[in-house]
Amino acid sequence: MALVVQKYGGTSVGDAERIRAVADHVARTRAAGDQVVVVVSAMGKSTDDLLRLAGEVSPTRPPRELDMLLTAGERISMALVSMALADHGVESASFTGSQAGIITDTDHTRAKILEIRPNRVREALAEGLTPVVAGFQGVSTERDITTLGRGGSDVTAVALAAALGADVCEIYTDVTGVFSADPRVVSKARRLAKVSFDEMLEIAATGGRVLMLRSVEFARRHRVPLHVRSSFTWEPGTWIVEEDPTMEEAVVSAVTDDTSEAKITVGGVPDRPGVAARLFRELANRSVNVDMIVQNTGTNGLTDISFTVAQTDLALAREVCETVRAEIGAAEVSSDSQIGRVSIVGAGMKSSPGITALMFETLSSHGINIEMISTSSIRISCVVRADRVAEAVRHLHTAFGLDAVRGE
Repeated sequence: MALVVQKYGGTSVGDAERIRAVADHVARTRAAGDQVVVVVSAMGKSTDDLLRLAGEVSPTRPPRELDMLLTAGERISMALVSMALADHGVESASFTGSQAGIITDTDHTRAKILEIRPNRVREALAEGLTPVVAGFQGVSTERDITTLGRGGSDVTAVALAAALGADVCEIYTDVTGVFSADPRVVSKARRLAKVSFDEMLEIAATGGRVLMLRSVEFARRHRVPLHVRSSFTWEPGTWIVEEDPTMEEAVVSAVTDDTSEAKITVGGVPDRPGVAARLFRELANRSVNVDMIVQNTGTNGLTDISFTVAQTDLALAREVCETVRAEIGAAEVSSDSQIGRVSIVGAGMKSSPGITALMFETLSSHGINIEMISTSSIRISCVVRADRVAEAVRHLHTAFGLDAVRGE
């Protein structure tokens, strides 16, 4: 008997018909002899609707009260799924995040899990019940309700799977797995049967939209196998597991894209120790997450520092840079929101020379200029103009032999 954690996203529980389909699948999994813990997101766009309502009521939206409001969406889903399970003869018990023992820090709207105490979930399993847990939420060390931010339900599922020692954590969504590129951008993108944790981390960090980075980090840290599947077809999807050292990995597994970032350049920065540290420390103090960084070679005692941030953080990041600019004696601060990032990811890149050259040659041959470059052992990212990103992805997908053969 296996213990399976099944997480269902918003589209999977989007209406009554979808909830009944989920209940039917859970019942069939139980009938096959497995124990199941279900984690659910809010139905469809209900979280967006609650955010919009909050904005109409109050421009202030105190974070504590916003968390209290947003957790209602998942509570509705968990209760409805439990009701649907009853109609399939499956006894269940629904739990909020706090009831399931998810303890977080006190950072409202983007709390991080500190500890899992799943005593009530274990008790329910021991009694033969199917626990249905509200994702995206927990209770802080100060006993306030908190939400886990974007992708929080995935994190809930993986954390519970780790704490319970589950055999697998299945992530059900509206796509059939992880693809070699966004199928909306590349029509010949192919579904990947297996991806290593390291590859999935890079895919998630550079624009892959199937799994959120935090959930993959948690899964790798606690060695929880993930299986990304579709709740519309129920077919086998993509497994995210530890890298198999006995198997030769694909040189390039995926091409990802992201147009959600902006570039900031602090120009005329004095080229002396401690200046960059002062700038990025202040950005960190204001909770601005910096991604790619490029510092030009200094001339005449001055240099330029460019970096990327989420577009949602652009205004705050510019404000911080303007404040620090005067302190460090920099000349100017400029920004550019019309950029995008294209990346290639593959575990086999570590032992395959020429990958960088082929990527740059492919972009150059199609007149796509590279503005910034960032690398890891299994990933190369380039910043290009936003309106050339989709084209870049398609050309790279072809250049690295990832296009699906007709009939696959």
